[in-house]
Amino acid sequence: MKHEAIYNLYPNVKMIEENHNGSITAYDENKNEVAIDMTLVNAKETELKAEIEQAEQDAETKKASGKQKLLDLGLTESEVKALIGI
Repeated sequence: MKHEAIYNLYPNVKMIEENHNGSITAYDENKNEVAIDMTLVNAKETELKAEIEQAEQDAETKKASGKQKLLDLGLTESEVKALIGI
């Protein structure tokens, strides 16, 4: 996710190297090093993770809502499960 944050913040970055101790070096298309602010990268990584978690939660909420609507229409639990697998 950290790499995605870097690419998101620094569109000129084309390659990222991460060594065994976790330090990151980013390069542009000409293999010139690009200075990155890890504070910004860490904040963006947190933001991206939160967006993914929210999207997953929204999907679960919609799934439960859709199931309930089918049940409200009169379908049985087994019919709903056969239709949508939940």
